[in-house]
Amino acid sequence: MPDIIVMFFVLGLVAGALRSDLTIPRAVYDILSLLLMLTIGLKGGMALHGNLHWGLLAEVGVVVTLGFAIPLILFPLLRHLVRLNVADAASFCAHYGSVSAGTFAVALAWVEARGMATDGQVTLYLVLLELPAILTGLWLYRRFTRDQAPSSETAAPLWQETLTNRSVVLLVGGVIIGMLYGPNQGEGVTTPLTGAFSLVLSLFLLEMGLVASETLRKLELRHWRVVAFALVTPPVLAVPGLLAGLWLGLEPGTVVILGALTASASYIAAPVAVRHAIPQADIGLAMLASLGVTFPFNVLIGIGLYRYMMDWI
Repeated sequence: MPDIIVMFFVLGLVAGALRSDLTIPRAVYDILSLLLMLTIGLKGGMALHGNLHWGLLAEVGVVVTLGFAIPLILFPLLRHLVRLNVADAASFCAHYGSVSAGTFAVALAWVEARGMATDGQVTLYLVLLELPAILTGLWLYRRFTRDQAPSSETAAPLWQETLTNRSVVLLVGGVIIGMLYGPNQGEGVTTPLTGAFSLVLSLFLLEMGLVASETLRKLELRHWRVVAFALVTPPVLAVPGLLAGLWLGLEPGTVVILGALTASASYIAAPVAVRHAIPQADIGLAMLASLGVTFPFNVLIGIGLYRYMMDWI
């Protein structure tokens, strides 16, 4: 049977498909996402406490390289196979080069439930993959359009908006706090947060199921190329993440999580940045692919598949 956490996502999908009046209030969703990001950061920081070493620099370099490389590889495929225009192709590059914090949370819970060892720095991969991918996607748009607006008009707000995104602030802040205090100090705060991680994630996935169901209602036959891309791309993009993790000699759980991250697509940070910098892009189309198709695939099938792929490799 699937993990019980995943079943909350399925419940949301079913409730949405039946057009139930089940809803998660916006304020509750905001609190859940805040707790989720902060707890993920704290867990990673506490694992890093006392374990910092120079070898992390090699990992950072490899992960950042993946963040830049994936959008560059995807762009010609999106233009010629999926047949998207330049704006939408660049938008998809930013979304699929970036990562899904929800997928990361599910992957983290998945490997922990199976007792797979993980490295504390795995939380940093969220930020290390997100920022380069978004910047590369927006650079591709400017490179292949005639928009000659000075870089200072777009790059500065983009950097500021990406770096101050609440998910990035909470993740990085949580890592720093957890790294400074470790697992034994501040237990009155860290223990309730980490202990409630599975509960918070379950409620968050219930809301994601409702949102994904609503997004899928917009699916039309003319979107078949986009849907095919959103289904085929995750296992393909998982391969470089798995290979990089194995090459770096990371713990098995970390390798699976890194593969799940490179296989995922952003539906929070990337849409905000793209809407600001590429107004011609169809954000709804990107959300249909990332949240409506790729996210459910990864949560329901992908993470277990990437574990088998890692063993096979």
